[in-house]
Amino acid sequence: MPPLVTFDAGQTLVDLDVGFLARRLAERGVAIEPGSLAAATPAAWRRFDAAVGPSAGHPWKLLMSTLLAGAGVDPARVSALVDWLWDEQPRANLWRAEVPGMVALARGLAARGVRVAVLSNSEGRLAELLTELGIADAFLAVIDSGRVGIEKPDPRIFALAHAVVGGGAPCVHIGDSWPADIEGALAAGWRAIWFGRRAHPVDDPRVAIARDAEACAAALARWLA
Repeated sequence: MPPLVTFDAGQTLVDLDVGFLARRLAERGVAIEPGSLAAATPAAWRRFDAAVGPSAGHPWKLLMSTLLAGAGVDPARVSALVDWLWDEQPRANLWRAEVPGMVALARGLAARGVRVAVLSNSEGRLAELLTELGIADAFLAVIDSGRVGIEKPDPRIFALAHAVVGGGAPCVHIGDSWPADIEGALAAGWRAIWFGRRAHPVDDPRVAIARDAEACAAALARWLA
């Protein structure tokens, strides 16, 4: 059987589109520059990572609350704005800026016969978003925690992905969140590529580090050869 490679969605295939978020906030009378939102994202993601756990749920609202507060939104308005953005998320997903090179990487793997899928903690309409963005066809399946009722790092969602998509050894998951993506993959017996700006070297032969699509492709080439 060919190997299986799964991609996280947010911050791996698609990034938070701060320009789109700024336009959405402007609809509610809140003027925030995209640069201010971008500057506040690292701290927001650190708080998100600290909150991720097997029973913590998907802390989307915590991430967005931290982001808006850090960008200078009036604290009295943050909670209501985050609730509105969450309600709007199925219709107007904020994660829509394609991460350079990653979809092309997925397409290239599929062309070589690798089983390729998306495995993400999301809100239940990730497949529709990827279709809207024109990239859903690159993947055999989209395993969305909002639909299957299991969230990373629970190893059961990795087992579900394998059952749905198939594939043999190795199984590799690519994602940006250490607790959700990397610890989850390792607990499931998979290898993992820690991807993105927050990744840093770790002493574990089962984990590769990739800051961009080129480094990700190189790690896969070693493991899939």
